Amino acid sequence: MAELQPAAEREYGPRLPLPLARLKRWLAEHHMTLMTIADTPHSIALGSAIGIFFGFTPLWSMKTLLSIGVAWICRCNKIAAAIAVTLHDVILPFMPAIYIWEYTVGYRTIYHVSPHHVRFGHIGWHDYANWHAFTRLVWPALVGSVFLAIPCAIIVYFLMRILLSRARAPQQTG
Repeated sequence: MAELQPAAEREYGPRLPLPLARLKRWLAEHHMTLMTIADTPHSIALGSAIGIFFGFTPLWSMKTLLSIGVAWICRCNKIAAAIAVTLHDVILPFMPAIYIWEYTVGYRTIYHVSPHHVRFGHIGWHDYANWHAFTRLVWPALVGSVFLAIPCAIIVYFLMRILLSRARAPQQTG
C-alpha cells in the first residue's frame, strides 16, 4: 500500500533541471543575504552598485578588492559590494561577448577607428610582461567597460533601494 507523503515532500508539476535549480537556490540565498544586512537602504544599494560596476571591468583578479576598497572610501556597505561583484559572475558565460563589445567600444573611443581583428592566440607570455599588451588590450576594454558599467550600476542602485525600502516598510493590515 502506498504511503502518503507529507505536504513538504510532494512534487507538483515539472521541476527545474538541476543546474537551474542550484542557480535559483544560490540567487535566493544571496538575495536574502542582501535584504537582511543591518544597514540603511542607501548604503546597501550603493555597495551593490559599486560591486556591479567593478563586475564589468576587465580587472579579473582585482574586482572584489577594488569593490570593497571603493565601498570603504564611499562609506557604504562593503558586504553588499562583495556580494554584488560575486553575483555578477552569474553572467560569466556571456562575459567573452561582453568583453569583446567593451574592447570594441573602448578602442573606438580612444583611437576613433574600428579595431583591427585581435587574435588572442597570438599573444605570448612575454606580451603580458610589458606595457604594450596593457595599452593594446586592457586599456581599451577598461575604457569600454565604463559605457556598460555605469548604466548598470545606476539601475542596480535604484532597484536595490526600492526593493530594500519596500521590504523594510512597516506592513499595513487592512
